[in-house]
Amino acid sequence: MNTVVRPGLNWRKSSYSASSNCIEIAFSDDTVLVRDSKDKDGGILDFTPAQWISFVRAAGAGEFSRKPAE
Repeated sequence: MNTVVRPGLNWRKSSYSASSNCIEIAFSDDTVLVRDSKDKDGGILDFTPAQWISFVRAAGAGEFSRKPAE
């Protein structure tokens, strides 16, 4: 986790999200950055583009959906 402030980044969040409880993403040269929209001075997760694409595909396929308890 990275806590270094990086000025000049274009942080954005989904238009489907409400006003809180969101993540924001920004793209730098070779990194995808993710932070909590409620804690902009908190930690920043950084991913390679390949890691980010893999995560987005898995999320879209429902791999992180909660399964009913057995």
